[in-house]
Amino acid sequence: MLTKEQNERLTQTSIGTPMGELLRRYWHVVGTAPELEKEPVQPIRLLGENLTLFRSQRGEIGLIGERCAHRAISLAYGIPQENGLRCAYHGWTYDTEGHVVDMPFEPACLPLRIKAYPVQELGGLLWAYLGPEPRPLLPRYEGFVREDLDRRVSFKILPCNWVQCMDNSMDPVHFEHLHGHYGNYINRRLGKPPAMQTPRHLKIDFDVFEYGVYKRRLVEGEPEDGDDWTVGHPILFPNTLAQLQDAYHSYQIRVPIDDTHTMHVLYRGTLRSPDAAPQQELHVEREEVMYDEMGRVFAPVVIRQDEMAWIGQGPVSDRTIEHLATSDKGVALYHNLLLENIDRVERGEDPMAVVRDPEKNEPMIPIRHERVARAAFRPELAQQRVAAGS
Repeated sequence: MLTKEQNERLTQTSIGTPMGELLRRYWHVVGTAPELEKEPVQPIRLLGENLTLFRSQRGEIGLIGERCAHRAISLAYGIPQENGLRCAYHGWTYDTEGHVVDMPFEPACLPLRIKAYPVQELGGLLWAYLGPEPRPLLPRYEGFVREDLDRRVSFKILPCNWVQCMDNSMDPVHFEHLHGHYGNYINRRLGKPPAMQTPRHLKIDFDVFEYGVYKRRLVEGEPEDGDDWTVGHPILFPNTLAQLQDAYHSYQIRVPIDDTHTMHVLYRGTLRSPDAAPQQELHVEREEVMYDEMGRVFAPVVIRQDEMAWIGQGPVSDRTIEHLATSDKGVALYHNLLLENIDRVERGEDPMAVVRDPEKNEPMIPIRHERVARAAFRPELAQQRVAAGS
């Protein structure tokens, strides 16, 4: 278990907090290019800060402070202009760097500036950097840059701290119980057949690498040369679970809105048929957590079962009452990595997985792939494994 102070060090995200300063060394998803094209001014909350995302009539993208420097009205009501975002109240206009570039009625434009952060597009997503300069490179992971994938993304706001989502990703054994036993129980209640087999975990392990951690498992019925044990799933530090195969890439990005809310971003790319037309734009969905009549998360499928576990720990999990066991060694490893990298930032060093070398970033960052995973849990995957020659 952790002390109250240690838990706060792990979970607080606002500016000036240890974790907030660590998280500000990374790029975070704030929206999508297709949505900003349709709605060019959007209120955003990220790392405890209220901000305004906008696209000018020139196509420039800005992320600036929440309120106008004149009379503090929300800039979410702003009007896009060629030169920036015009406040709806009195017309003061801000460029993408937060400078006031126009003050109607005033004899001179005062040298005022509000908060502003850089934004870049990658894979149809918009990414923001809220940290100090010089800013690092936006990591070019394979699923975001390959041109032969059809991509879709879904967003869901979760009423819980982001670390709860990541602890789940560092816990292989939960798959057997949460998705196996509990998932089958829910299916029985719904009058459906079991969705999962429930083989017992035999061993788990974790390998730290340059960009994060590989989690590996071996369960009954799986060979030791199977992908779940020899390759595993990468957790890209600090906040992304990846499932990577040649024809399918999935990234679960846990974006901290604030201490008690997380934007869960599920980004998937599927190999396009060679004779199919290229995808025109990223397919975007906005979803909500589903609850039953008793206020519990309704969780008949895997991703909702994870949401149930995250939300079921409360807005911020009280780790002072936890009792971590042998199966939680990945969770303990992840907490230690977070705390170690907080220390690195406090020493003025770059934390883990910050990318500054263009040669490492181009054309993409290589991450080890699986072929087929978890065939012992999902019988239909066994046939895919045979077809893949594994």
